[in-house]
Amino acid sequence: MKTVLISGAGVAGPALAYWLHHHGFRPTVVERAPSLRAGGHAVDVRGTALDVIDRMGLTGPLRDARTEMRGMSMLDADGVEIMRSTEMALSSGRLDSDDVEVLREDLSGMLADLTRPYTRYLFGDSVTALEQGDDDVRVTFGHAAPETFDLVVGADGLHSTVRRLAFGPEERYLHHLGAYVGVFTAPNFLGLDRWQVWLRTANVGYGIYSARGNTEIRANLGFESGPLDYDRHDVDAQRTLVEQQLTGVGWETPRLLAAMWQADDFYFDAMAQTRMDRWSAGRVTLLGDAGYCPSPLSGQGTSLALVGAYVLADALARAGGDHRAGFARYEQRMRGFVTVNQALATENPGGPPSEESAEAAKSAIALDDLDALAE
Repeated sequence: MKTVLISGAGVAGPALAYWLHHHGFRPTVVERAPSLRAGGHAVDVRGTALDVIDRMGLTGPLRDARTEMRGMSMLDADGVEIMRSTEMALSSGRLDSDDVEVLREDLSGMLADLTRPYTRYLFGDSVTALEQGDDDVRVTFGHAAPETFDLVVGADGLHSTVRRLAFGPEERYLHHLGAYVGVFTAPNFLGLDRWQVWLRTANVGYGIYSARGNTEIRANLGFESGPLDYDRHDVDAQRTLVEQQLTGVGWETPRLLAAMWQADDFYFDAMAQTRMDRWSAGRVTLLGDAGYCPSPLSGQGTSLALVGAYVLADALARAGGDHRAGFARYEQRMRGFVTVNQALATENPGGPPSEESAEAAKSAIALDDLDALAE
């Protein structure tokens, strides 16, 4: 039984662990955080990714966890409502579609729970070195003793450590899209009832929506900017950047900024894409944002991770032990799907992609077609 180390316990990592076990591999997942990460924005599961969820037996739990938004309002810089809709929401698209919007932590939690019986999880640790041999990869961890694995998969996000160790500095692969966003949880001091509120000025803005039975809100505070030099591990410095950009914006901005300083799940990063000519190097490959992040502007990062996990495990299984052939098949099948979904983020700068483009992109790959090609 081949052993596979997966770095990252978000969405992509546990999803891959499920499909690898399904095909007879033995997965181990290492995660830098001490436990599953709480907080984060709502994510969408769309198109072919819903087929993957269905094959995992999670359609019911996923739909039970959906955010159930009733609609949205758009405000000007003074907080005056300029548009209202009960047909769509910026975070999730049309409310009558088959797409499912859930909180990221809910999806990662159900994937982790599903895979715990047969997956070893190493929390509070990370990969620090990779030494590839002809038959395996020797992995050095920050805390645990070194181990050897047949394969290693980086599913560790936009700033992937595995990608850096196997492919080089992230500056070669990350493409900045001209904006930053800070995400956090706060009490629902606005009294939102399954509702989203979006405010935008010339170059800053935010989206707020209720969650957890309207007991809390998730806030996304963003601003346009070229690449910034900041310490990714200094959370207070990141909060200061957001505060500097949004100070002076009207409506509830002062209360939101105050809540941001109190939030223990604050997350800040650039809107960026990962673009690479290849996703594999020897016995190491990349999955999800580590290899092909489309950015939150596309609305398709989670779906790419879920579909990628299915395709990667299937390709390795059909390769009969030849990881080179498996990695090549994985990339050949996924590359077009990634390309069309990454294009969504740049189709309409400053706004969402067209409904037609989003509909076409989310089902630009079909699991049944892949299965037929492999037979």
